[in-house]
Amino acid sequence: MPSERFTFTGHDGSSLAARLDLPDGPVRAQALFAHCFTCGKDIFAANRIAETLAGRGIAVLRFDFTGLGSSEGEFANTDFTSNIQDLLAAATHLREVGRPASLLIGHSLGGAAVIAAAGELPEVKAVATIGAPADPGHVSHLFAHAREEIAASGSAEVSVGGRPFRIGAGFLDDIAEQPQEERLHQLHRALLVCHAPGDDIVGIDNASKIFLAARHPKSFVSLDTADHLLSNRADAAYAADVIAAWAGRYLPQPAAAELEAPAALQHGEVVVEETGRGRYQQSVRAGRHRLVADEPQSVGGDDTGPGPYELLLAGLGACTSMTIRMYAERKKLALERVRVVLSHDKIHAEDCEDCETKEGKVDRIQRTITLTGDLTEAERTRLKEIADRCPVHRTLESEIKVVTRLAEGA
Repeated sequence: MPSERFTFTGHDGSSLAARLDLPDGPVRAQALFAHCFTCGKDIFAANRIAETLAGRGIAVLRFDFTGLGSSEGEFANTDFTSNIQDLLAAATHLREVGRPASLLIGHSLGGAAVIAAAGELPEVKAVATIGAPADPGHVSHLFAHAREEIAASGSAEVSVGGRPFRIGAGFLDDIAEQPQEERLHQLHRALLVCHAPGDDIVGIDNASKIFLAARHPKSFVSLDTADHLLSNRADAAYAADVIAAWAGRYLPQPAAAELEAPAALQHGEVVVEETGRGRYQQSVRAGRHRLVADEPQSVGGDDTGPGPYELLLAGLGACTSMTIRMYAERKKLALERVRVVLSHDKIHAEDCEDCETKEGKVDRIQRTITLTGDLTEAERTRLKEIADRCPVHRTLESEIKVVTRLAEGA
C-alpha cells in the first residue's frame, strides 16, 4: 500500500501532519478519517481501516489534529470547533489537489466531528462513525475531577489514555454548545453507525441516539465484543471490512477496465504511467511493488513523491549499501550498519580534474558513506573501494545506450 506523507495548514495556521494511503491500482474515491480524542492518525484502528479501504480502491487521508501527534500547535488552545475546522481544511486540501473526499470516517469524538463537518462538504456522499458520542459534551465526564480547577484557573492538566493534556474552560464551553442533533437531522448523507455494546468509554445508548436522530439511508452494525479503541486486531479488521463493503454502495463504481488485474511484469521490468492526479504525478510499478514519483512544488509538481533524480540516487544508494553488506558478510567483518547520503548537482567541466569532458557542465553525484561497527581502518578503506563496484555505480560510469520506441497503436 503506497503512502504519501505531507503537511497542510490547519485552522490556526499550524502545519498539520498528514498521510494519504493509496490503492495499488486506480483510485476509485477518497476518504477522510478523523481519529479519536487525543489519539492520532497512526492508531491501529486507523491503519487497519486505511489498509482495507485502499484494497477496495479507496484512498484514505488521515492526519493529526492541531497539537497532537506530529502536527504543530497547542492542544490546550483547541476545542471541538477547531477540530471541525481542521477537518474542513483537510477536505479543502484534497479538493485543491483534485481528490475530493466522498467518504468521511470518524472514530469516537472524531465521529462526532465528521457528522458536524459533513454538512459543509457537498462532495461527501457517505459518513461512517465508530464508537461516536451522540453529543460531543459526552467527553466532559473525563474531566469531572478537574472541573473546579478549570473553573478557578481557566485550565487544568488531565490524564487521557494515560497521557497528560491541558484542557481549558473554552473547550468545555464549546462541546456543551454543539447542535449535534440538528446536524444529524440535516445530514442528508448515507450514515453508518458502528458501535460495540460493551463500549465502556462511549456507551451503546449513544449509537441509538445517533441512529434515531438521523434520516435514511442509515445503517447500524454491532461491533460485538470490541473495546472502544478497537485494539484487538480482529475487531479492527471487522470494522474495516464492514465500512468498506457498506461504502461501496454510495461511492463511484470502478470502470470495467479498472477491475482487470494489471499485466504481470517480466523480471527487472518497470512500468511508469501518469496517475492523472496533479500535474506530474506518476505511478511506478516494479514487480509487485508500487510507489509514486512527482516533482517538487517549486517546478509545478505537488511533491507527493520523490523526483526522477531522487529515484536515481535512491537506486545508487541502495545498490551501494547492499554491495557493502554482501562483501562484509562474505568476509565476516564486524559491520553493524551502512548509511549512504547522496546528492546530485551540475558543475563546470573545467572544475573537474578527472573528467573526460572539458567544456560545458557535467553531472556530479556526491556520496557519503557511514560505516558503523568495530572495523579497522584497513577494513573501512576496503569497504569504500567495494562501494565503487556496485552494479548501478558501474552502469552510471559506463557508456549507456537508451533505446526508445513507441508501443504499437500509440
